[in-house]
Order: sequence, then C-alpha cells, then structure tokens
Amino acid sequence: MDLPPLADIALVVSGAVVAGFVNGLSGAGYALVSLGFWLHAMPPMLAAPLAAFCAVTSHITSLPAIWHGVRWPRLWPFLVAGLAGVPIGTTLLTHINAQPLKLGVGLLLVLYCCWMAFVRRPPIVTGGGRIADAAIGLTGGIMGGMASISGPAPTIWAQLRGWDMHQQRGVNQPFNMAILTMSFSSALIAGYIDRTFLVWLLLAFPSTLLGARTGVSLYSRINARQFRHIVLILLGLSGVTLIISGL
Repeated sequence: MDLPPLADIALVVSGAVVAGFVNGLSGAGYALVSLGFWLHAMPPMLAAPLAAFCAVTSHITSLPAIWHGVRWPRLWPFLVAGLAGVPIGTTLLTHINAQPLKLGVGLLLVLYCCWMAFVRRPPIVTGGGRIADAAIGLTGGIMGGMASISGPAPTIWAQLRGWDMHQQRGVNQPFNMAILTMSFSSALIAGYIDRTFLVWLLLAFPSTLLGARTGVSLYSRINARQFRHIVLILLGLSGVTLIISGL
C-alpha cells in the first residue's frame, strides 16, 4: 500500500500531538482537537474510530496521575448508565436528525461557559445522589452514541457537584474511556478497521503518546483555578464546533 501524501501525514501527526497534549492536560477534548486536523486527511468513518482508540490510549497514559481522584462508589453510576446509553443513542440516530441536536447542544455549552466565566461563586448541586449521577451518565452515553459527544454532560455535572480537579478527572476520564472503548468496538464490528486505518494508527499512536506525556507533566503544575479555566475553554470550543457543524 502506498504511503499517504506528506501533507496528510503532517496533519495526522500534528493533530495527534496537539490532541494528546490537550487530553493529557485536561482529561478531555481529544476527539474535538484531533478531528479538526484529521477530517482534512481521511473520511469520518476512519477518523472517528482512530480518535476513539488514540483517546483511550491517551487516557491510559495519564491514569497514574489522576488515579487518586477515582472513587468507585461515585464512578459506577456514571459508567453503568453511560454504557447502557450508547446503544440507545446509536438506535436513536437513525430516527433523529443529528444536525439540530448538535446545534442545540453547542448553544447550551457556549451559554454555560459564558455564565460560568462571570460567576464568582459557581453553584454547587448536592441533591439527587447516585440517581442524578446515573441520569447524567445515561445522557453522556446517549449523546456519545448519537453524535460522539459523550464528554460535555459529565464534565459540566462534575463542576456543578463542586468536586476538585482531581475528583472531576476521576469521573470524567474513566467514563470517557469506557464510552470510547465501546465506540471503537462498534467500529471494529462494523468493519471500519482496515489496512488504511492501521497505517494512520502507526502514525497517530506514538504522536498521541508524546503529546499526552507532555500534557500530564504540565497537569501536575497547574492549580484548581487554572484547571477550571482550561475546562471551560475546551467546553466553549466544543460548543462552537458543534454549532458550526450543526448549521
């Protein structure tokens, strides 16, 4: 098989490095960043599973740095409900137009980020318990199955719960790992993984690890306020991206 054009190789490698760095630093945003590069070099049916696989490996790389924030009694309602929501979202995708959905979610994300940016003391939600957490996990799973946007719901909820930066990543990162693993498995079963995919993987995988390690090293040097700002910026960028894709 012929190698891809050098311009496409540069896009894939640079996208993987930048996305790995962002994911290692914040615990989210890999697909958002990488697809902005990769969709110029490959079709979505290859780019989406590639982003899922590389995001999972990036999460694994940074797990030791955030493991102390993982609380299984807190995490399991998100995981169980989220995994149950993925096939529901995939089924709904054939009955619902994804474009208005992306536009609506994007607008909500932008409004939320603007609001949080000007609130000195963000509200803390203490009620609902595990049922509310599971509902958010289910929402993330359904949105992941419908439009590959599993991250915003648990990310926002973790902020509203008032959890610190380590506790937020202790929920968001394992949750996204589980959803993305199921997403990649679905692509594998559907037959999207071929020799062309493996060529891109050989380029993206080491580049992702390089970026992720750099991001994780910087994560240990930022404080809670800086982390909050980074997450809000990523959510805002995600919202803008969804609005553009939904128009």
